[in-house]
Amino acid sequence: MAVDYAVIVVYLAGMLAMGWWGMRRAKSKSDFLVAGRRLGPWMYSGTMAAIVLGGASTIGGVGLGYKYGLSGAWMVFTIGLGLLALSVFFSARIARLKVYTVSEMLDLRYGGRAGVISGVVMWAYTLMLAVTSTIAYATIFDVLFGLNRTVAIVLGGAIVVAYSTLGGMWSITLTDMVQFVVKTIGVLLLLLPIAVVKAGGFGEMKAKLPTEYFSPFGIGGETIFTYVLIYTFGMLIGQDIWQRVFTARGDKVARWGGTVAGTYCLVYALAGAVIGTAAKVLYPNLASQDDAFATIVKDELPMGVRGLVLAAALAAVMSTSSGALIACATVANNDIWSRLRGAGRKGKGQGEGETGASDAHDEVRGNRLFILIMGIGVVVIAIALNNVVEALTVAYNLLVGGLLVPILGGLLWKRGTVYGALCAVVVGGVTVVALMAGYGILANQPIYYGLLSSLAAYLIVSLATKPTDEAVLAEWRRRLAGEGDEEESDPPVVSGLVHS
Repeated sequence: MAVDYAVIVVYLAGMLAMGWWGMRRAKSKSDFLVAGRRLGPWMYSGTMAAIVLGGASTIGGVGLGYKYGLSGAWMVFTIGLGLLALSVFFSARIARLKVYTVSEMLDLRYGGRAGVISGVVMWAYTLMLAVTSTIAYATIFDVLFGLNRTVAIVLGGAIVVAYSTLGGMWSITLTDMVQFVVKTIGVLLLLLPIAVVKAGGFGEMKAKLPTEYFSPFGIGGETIFTYVLIYTFGMLIGQDIWQRVFTARGDKVARWGGTVAGTYCLVYALAGAVIGTAAKVLYPNLASQDDAFATIVKDELPMGVRGLVLAAALAAVMSTSSGALIACATVANNDIWSRLRGAGRKGKGQGEGETGASDAHDEVRGNRLFILIMGIGVVVIAIALNNVVEALTVAYNLLVGGLLVPILGGLLWKRGTVYGALCAVVVGGVTVVALMAGYGILANQPIYYGLLSSLAAYLIVSLATKPTDEAVLAEWRRRLAGEGDEEESDPPVVSGLVHS
């Protein structure tokens, strides 16, 4: 394993080095939180694909392939569909708003007063999303170094927290690009063909496995429908995803770069399912489906290649973990803490305006502190929890049940009001939590009834209350048209890094 260890150590050292480089670039709040809103199409596509394809998509996706065959691709496939929908229909308008959080968008659309409650729901989602990726470190580091679960989580979490805290979105963008390349080589170009060959090819796989393993709908229509509700719609509204949209240099980058990333997700989904199916042929009696990825990597890949593929798994986990972590910290600082202490930013949703060097430094330092605090919390929660899929389901149920209706309603329906939005968030969120407690975390009913109750509350209360003030809607339309105040200017970035 010496060569494999060397590959992993070099990879992890590179992540920390990029964190240090990102710290030198993060001179303003815009730099730290949204990479100065200057990413070109190549970097935007890579980082967007990296953040949505995390530990659950890689380890969990292979595990679903192990259990259900090719139809196990549906979970990751619906993530790709959601990213495509976001990119084609909404990303250009979102990018033009020049905000930092989803809650700021809600305040801008509804005229304020929606921020804290929606921020709490979004914070809970991003926190649990970061936890799911952090849990996955245990599997990878156990294969690599034989570390126990707690030590593995602390080690992996510490590296992500370190480079995220140092450079913010600049560090995360650079590391995500490396992670995207490593993931593509390790999973798509190496593990996929090697797994199929080791399993004897598709002919041998079909001969050894039940027919339903090769049915596109073997996982069940109800499960697929639930995945669409949770993951496809979740991609449309998650702070972690929107924060990447905010990094785009312009409308076209957000639209076309996101479309490329969404298409990549569809390919990745199928690859994970095929690898899992091959693992079922090779290891038909694994204790847990989530062990399929680590087992096939450890036992079937040659020296050096094994290290690269494990680095790819680390890349998948780290990209989502770091993206969710900065999203969690951004929401906690901007949407919850600053409002609760009565010192919210002036001109909420109006861009940064002009700030002095000391003010910019203070803002960067404050956001850096929140990333550190949230990162420690994520590691502690990850040690306490164990099931990746359950944690991810909790995250998306809270997000979709509480925030889908008011966000899409605000984008698509002029008559929606702030009171309708607040009721939708509260009613949908409470319903989802109560039904998860009653039916179980993995049950379908919580998201079904949560969405229906949120929609009913939004429509009824919006129609029963005074329409949103026309001045608020006029400002909303102005911002959607890209006529918002410009943020502070930054020095040009090396074209090879950003204007690609």
